[in-house]
Amino acid sequence: MASRIEKTIARLKQRIEEGQHYEAHQQLRVVSARYIKSSNPQSAIDILFSGAQSLLQASQYASGGDLTLTLLEVYTNSSIPCDSASKGRLYTLLSLIPETEPTRKKIINSAVIWSSKNSEYESGDPELHHFAGSIYAKEHEPYDAEKHLLLGTKDSCTVLTNLLYTWYLQDEPSTAPLYISRAVLCYLLIGNVREAVAALDLFTSRLLEDNKGGKLAVQSVETNALDARIFPALPLMNYLRLLVLTVTRGKGGADVFRGLRQQYQNLLAEVGGWDEALEQIGEMYFGIQIPRQRNFMADMMGSLFGGPSPAGSGASKRPQVGAPKAPPPVELD
Repeated sequence: MASRIEKTIARLKQRIEEGQHYEAHQQLRVVSARYIKSSNPQSAIDILFSGAQSLLQASQYASGGDLTLTLLEVYTNSSIPCDSASKGRLYTLLSLIPETEPTRKKIINSAVIWSSKNSEYESGDPELHHFAGSIYAKEHEPYDAEKHLLLGTKDSCTVLTNLLYTWYLQDEPSTAPLYISRAVLCYLLIGNVREAVAALDLFTSRLLEDNKGGKLAVQSVETNALDARIFPALPLMNYLRLLVLTVTRGKGGADVFRGLRQQYQNLLAEVGGWDEALEQIGEMYFGIQIPRQRNFMADMMGSLFGGPSPAGSGASKRPQVGAPKAPPPVELD
């Protein structure tokens, strides 16, 4: 059987090299379907992967993308585990598909859905999310990138924060809190306190590094309760720092959380997009009940896979949590 599969792969690869792209594409679908029907998914996987790779290398992106989607159908229907081998095939194929190919986003979304059903991660495999988010980040697509990076690996936090910081540099200096809030509040909403702190720390470090000349006033606060850098001109940066500090301490934080919202209520009202996120954070970490609770993770997954977008998508020019709008040009190089 192995010898037969190898001969089939070699024959179809040769046809692709000879320029018989359409014929090879059709035969690859027919042959793979035959193995699927005979309950031999592994042979179908081998043929589809090899065929898709050869077609993509020949710049036949639509045909290669089609076979990649068919490969994912086999993964899903045959409950192929989300392991290094199955993910490795997808990484190889996705690396060959340009951003201009319409099927690529569908492939990424289908891969995440497959991984959510065949791994321990209900929201999709973190490594897959990191891979997809990193692709989008390199291509200057911050909204697509952040949705995946938020659900990615520990390394994703650095990619996301650097993306947000580079995006912020295209805007006014006073808008720094709006950009880093996209990471801090979202990480808190999905229960990832560690990365919320890490993102804020990294963003703050870059802000301090870029303002060594004194363009942005900074104060150092060191007490038994707090060791942080405070920005007098960026009060909402200070609010985010105090928020994550309150969350990390947990016990007895409800009164502090309420007090912070009261102290910063005018500034928070001006932002306009943080209220619902903060209400959910208050309930999640401090037991402060809210009349109606939204499922942030469900909203995020719906957004990823073409479902309803999160609420709050008003016509804001700048980024707000849960309000994706077209970003300004981003240069990451």
